[in-house]
Amino acid sequence: MTSNNPFLNAEHEAIRDQVARFVEREITPNIDAWEEAGELPRALHKAAAEAGVLQIGYPEALGGIDVPDHFYELVIVEELCRAGSGGLIAGLMSHGIGLPPIVAAGTQEQKERLVAPVLAGDKIAALGITEPSGGSDVAAIRTAARREGNHYIVKGSKTFITSGMRADVITTAVRTGGEGIGGISLLAVEADTPGLSRTPLDKMGWRCSDTATLYFDEARVPVANLIGPENAGFMAIMQNFNSERLGLAAQAWGLAKTCYEEALTWARERETFGKPLIARQVIRHKLVDMKMAIDAVGAQLYQLAWRVSQKQYPVAELCMLKNLATSTLEQVAGEAVQILGGAGYLRGAKSERIFRETKVLSIGGGASEVMKDLAARQMGY
Repeated sequence: MTSNNPFLNAEHEAIRDQVARFVEREITPNIDAWEEAGELPRALHKAAAEAGVLQIGYPEALGGIDVPDHFYELVIVEELCRAGSGGLIAGLMSHGIGLPPIVAAGTQEQKERLVAPVLAGDKIAALGITEPSGGSDVAAIRTAARREGNHYIVKGSKTFITSGMRADVITTAVRTGGEGIGGISLLAVEADTPGLSRTPLDKMGWRCSDTATLYFDEARVPVANLIGPENAGFMAIMQNFNSERLGLAAQAWGLAKTCYEEALTWARERETFGKPLIARQVIRHKLVDMKMAIDAVGAQLYQLAWRVSQKQYPVAELCMLKNLATSTLEQVAGEAVQILGGAGYLRGAKSERIFRETKVLSIGGGASEVMKDLAARQMGY
């Protein structure tokens, strides 16, 4: 399974083939059952680690696979999207937002204790930022942590936390100082922390990705789990968001491709009034519009992935890419369901599931409206 993408080489394509085999073997036969169960089995993380899916982009010293660019991650996401479940990617790859702050700012002891087991598939990582009162406004978080001896005592809550029910380590934003961005720190909260409790959230989409509200009732977190300096967590969060938005755009693009491919196959096979559906001009035009929009997102996605790989941080462009990719997914998924007709409204169609998942990508990682405003400020408007 190869592409004609000029940004990709033989090593990228080797990873693609490896992930494609993993998806066909481990995911495709089971994804519907996992969707009904509302969570992924922990054994899937171990299988993903053995297939080299979890480690790409992390230091070899921690069991990762160090790579020279972000195209490897894009290839992995694209192949995972072929299963037709955004929840699969969110749940299986939640370490992609939970671990980077520890890798970037943590001590060597923290990395060995917290990061290495996740990359080996033995533990699950998550990120705890969003609060019931805060949404996309990270600077306004209220969950407070006060130091008492060798522990931080944490009081507050987080919500919409991906892998929140299963996570063994949650990289959590807390307020250790005054108001605003200067009083935020990051703590690694482990599953057995006294005072931590969690409740599951029932969602429209991402059914197989467990999502939770976390409650910290005077939770006792060791000072040894402070990630980076106290009151210096905001910048690590912002840097994390840049990578997350690139990943969310890649996911939207990959899922849009999956919808398009399902609709195209159906249009070629389905007959109406004695002719294949694709013989109808209105259907052909829908498919052309879908492909045109998908290719436009792909071109921008790979261009920005190249720039990020060159250590550039085009914040405005990443915000606009996320909006372009997610709005394109909404358009393409809606048209795919329309082309499939009644079959597209039934459980079992990939496009049906993806259609229910479109809004979470337009909201997660910064809502579309927030992305527009951030992009405008970055461009000096």
